[in-house]
Amino acid sequence: MPTTVTESILLSIKQMLGGMDPSYDSAFDADIIMHINASLATLTQLGVGPSGGFEITDDSQTWSDFVGTDPRFNMIKTFVYYDVRIGFDSPRTSFVLDTLQKKRDELLWRLNVQAEHGDAL
Repeated sequence: MPTTVTESILLSIKQMLGGMDPSYDSAFDADIIMHINASLATLTQLGVGPSGGFEITDDSQTWSDFVGTDPRFNMIKTFVYYDVRIGFDSPRTSFVLDTLQKKRDELLWRLNVQAEHGDAL
């Protein structure tokens, strides 16, 4: 069974970035994958995700592969999107960039709290 857009880490991030058909293999996939992997490494350092680390190589890796099905970690998708957006497709206006950075930083803090004080994965 093929991976759906909402399950695939790469396809869902491409969809959230907008202006891209998520199923289209673009010239930017390698760049997007690099930014996604950097975001996942940041989360792994906080204790979120598999303790041995995790990386994506294509559209077959899913969110549940990274974090299971624990709904307390649903904000991971938004964090990764904000982080990739800032690194890959940074907004041209400073107030939009500042807003994205603040939201990303808040989510990172909340994920850290969840990992430290919740039943982290």
